[in-house]
Amino acid sequence: MKAVLAGTVIAEAEEDDLIRIEGNWYFPPASVAPGVLVESPTPYTCPWKGVCQYYSVKDGEGLHKDLAWSYPTPYPTAFDRVGKDFSGYVAFAPGVDVVP
Repeated sequence: MKAVLAGTVIAEAEEDDLIRIEGNWYFPPASVAPGVLVESPTPYTCPWKGVCQYYSVKDGEGLHKDLAWSYPTPYPTAFDRVGKDFSGYVAFAPGVDVVP
């Protein structure tokens, strides 16, 4: 699977390595291209996953605000709900195409 923004592949991993949560594909941290994520100050805490880290995404055209997010240290109870440890996995907002 690939995460593609404006023709640029920003993450790529085998589908078996991704985790699907609430309709979003979460990519393993190592599958994200180096240097494309820039930490954002946008705050959010999910009631069941925990504190979220938003990222702006860099591509050849500039910086796209808050198009990615991750849960660096999810609540331990979230692992039971998801069935796997998804710490640091990265999901992408609409505007980023996730394709086979």
